[in-house]
Amino acid sequence: MPAGLPYGRPVRRRVALPGLLVAGLVLSVVLVALHDQVVYYRVDSGSMAPTLPIGSRVAVEPGVAPKVGEIVAFHAPAGAVPATPVCGNPGQGAGFPQACGLSSAGPSKAIFVKRIVAGPGAELLIRNGRAVVDGVTENEPPDASCGGPDCNFPTPIRVPAGDFYVLGDNRGASDDSRFWGPISASSILGVLVTCRPLQTACQPRH
Repeated sequence: MPAGLPYGRPVRRRVALPGLLVAGLVLSVVLVALHDQVVYYRVDSGSMAPTLPIGSRVAVEPGVAPKVGEIVAFHAPAGAVPATPVCGNPGQGAGFPQACGLSSAGPSKAIFVKRIVAGPGAELLIRNGRAVVDGVTENEPPDASCGGPDCNFPTPIRVPAGDFYVLGDNRGASDDSRFWGPISASSILGVLVTCRPLQTACQPRH
């Protein structure tokens, strides 16, 4: 061995590499164990932009009680699937002064991601794209406002018991409860969350 070279350096390298691999494997196992209930979906529309850009991969945690202001993934009502949405009440929704207050019967297989703006029993109207709940304008993302007839439903409706009212953050380009009604609690797949390494519980994403 040439003079001046420190002894043991190659040995330390051989030990360090397996050590790093083992540490990485342990960390991966811990992350999976902590968040094994989380399901991932990919956003394929711009209705939640810019909060959730097209192509975003989002984490959804099932079994969490949803709250107003949170983003949820859910099976859309059957009336949300056609190119022209169908409201359960033919006198509400697009072209009427009331937003749709009743969804068509039964969920579809389509999975949507929207923000909850009102809960069961709340009185709701839409003004310039913003939800006014029980007389109070909700503090929503700044991109929620919009103009035009699809953004103004001045006559209030009441959200049925057991249902939630959901809107996309991109109100000017969102197909949501305004047109096909509220969603049932049973159709909700989970709440969008943010999960960080070694965090024992994921936090709802707003």
